[in-house]
Parts: sequence; C-alpha cells; structure tokens
Amino acid sequence: MPEIYLAGGCFWGMEKYLRSIRGVLSTEVGYANGRTENPSYEEVCRSDTGHAETVKVIYNAEILPLPFLLELYFDAVDPTSVNRQGGDAGTQYRTGIYYVDESDLPVIRRAIENLQKRCDKPVAIEVKPLSNFYPAEEYHQRYLDKNPGGYCHIGPDKFKKAAAARVDPGRYEAPDRDKLRESLSEMQYAVTQLSATEPPFGNEFWDHKEEGIYVDVTTGEPLFSSRDKFDSGCGWPSFTKPIDPFTVQENPDFSHGMIRTEVKSRVGNAHLGHVFDDGPRDKGGLRYCINSAALRFIPKKDMEKEGYGYLLDIFD
Repeated sequence: MPEIYLAGGCFWGMEKYLRSIRGVLSTEVGYANGRTENPSYEEVCRSDTGHAETVKVIYNAEILPLPFLLELYFDAVDPTSVNRQGGDAGTQYRTGIYYVDESDLPVIRRAIENLQKRCDKPVAIEVKPLSNFYPAEEYHQRYLDKNPGGYCHIGPDKFKKAAAARVDPGRYEAPDRDKLRESLSEMQYAVTQLSATEPPFGNEFWDHKEEGIYVDVTTGEPLFSSRDKFDSGCGWPSFTKPIDPFTVQENPDFSHGMIRTEVKSRVGNAHLGHVFDDGPRDKGGLRYCINSAALRFIPKKDMEKEGYGYLLDIFD
C-alpha cells in the first residue's frame, strides 16, 4: 500500500484527523526531515533539530486516491501560515508533504497549484522528498485516544467532516458553459448557472420518494440521498444533510433583501438552493432546500451500472 508523510502542526490532532478518513489504513506520528538522528520530543521542541511533527500515512489508493487525501489534509490546516498551526508556533509545527515515491510529486504539485487558486496569500506547505523519519515516543502514538480531553488544535467539526468524506472529486468534471447550455434544459441552466429558483410544488422531485441518490445535473457528482430526504412542506426537495459534507459549498446570500446561505456544488460550482436551520432537530436541525432542476436522480437499482456502486452501503 502507498504511503505519504504529512505535517500539519501538532501531530496529536493531525494523526486523529487523518486516521478518521475512510481509506487510511494506518498512521504513525514521528519527526521528519530534520538534521539529527533519533531525536526526542524535548529535543525537537527545544533544540532546533529541524524536524517537523509528521504523520506517516499508509492508505488504500483505490478508496482514497492521493489527490483526494491531500484535499482532506488541506481542510485541516491553515495552508498559508508559516511555522504555525493553531496556538503552536515553531519550525516543528510547519506544514509539509514529504513523499517517498517520485511519481507522487506531480500529483502533489497539481494539488498545491489548485489550492493556491483558492488562497489569497502564498501557500506555505513545503513539498520535499522524505529524507528521514523517526517514530515518536509511544505515549505520542494515538495520543488523543489515550487522552480524550487532551490538547488538539483541530476543531471537532473537522473530525466529523473528514469521517463522512466518501466522494472523490477527481471522479467528476465540470463542463464549460457552452456545453451546459446545449445539454441542460432552459430551467436547469437558469437554476444552476444563473441562480434562478424554480416554482414550488410543480418541480420534479419535491414529493419524490423512490430509493436512490440525487447527483449534480451538471457533473454527476453525488450530492444527496433519499435516506436523508424529508417532506418539509416547502414545495422543493428537502434533505437533512448531503451524502458527503465536502460536496456542497456554502456562501452568504444577501439577494432579494434577505440574509440566506446559498448552497453550491463542489466540482460544478452549480447553484443548488439554500440551507436553513429549521430542519428536523433529531437529525441535526438543517434543511437543505434544493431545486429539482439542479439534480438528476439515480435509482438504487441503477447505481452500480451508473458508476455509483461505491455508495450503495449508505442504504445498509
């Protein structure tokens, strides 16, 4: 199985975060790319050894391709911060991606380039071959499992989000607007590209009850499941949560004299609808109010042949 070494601040929290990701097989914390041999934790913190607190990650590339893993890693760090993550400062807390397979380098570079497009400041994540790695003392391994109340610079919401990640964005591609204008109906184009809203109750899926998944009509990226659909009475399809929290992006929306939160698809950047906090309390309290025109439905019985077989276990 492939391995990669990821540094992102205190390795206690970074290890727990990475271990929560589906497809990560094992983790080990240690000290990487420093100037001394077999350093202790105290030496790394106080003696300027040059090591970074790092997590060795062995993963299943069929479930978790490297670009997908890196996208999840980016979500857990401040990628533009130099030698600081959370409340921890020093070179040992720098961010870094250290590779052992030379073929990983172009993949990592592309991931960094894509990340830079989303950042206002230069990305500070160093990318280097792994020159050395020394496992940390045993008490550091799975530290937060041994000490549930221990210090962690990564918020608990990040752990939940990473654990729910299951849709690899690399599987899907956004067509340009000219192609969409040809392939989509007038309503689908107006909703997804111009942020229009379709009429309530007269749309395709508002009272649809068949078992299956709803995907982005522009890219095919899976967005919502029938298991999370409920009748909110609003006249549009309503869901308590997305299949994968990373597949939807939320933006403030101040149009029409209201303050709302817009929901867009990740890969397609298509307008989907809005999310409100008046959903079922026992299921998180959210209501994703989505335009039918932004969705395509895949029945459960057709998911395998349509390329969504990897999501069938959500119906177990």
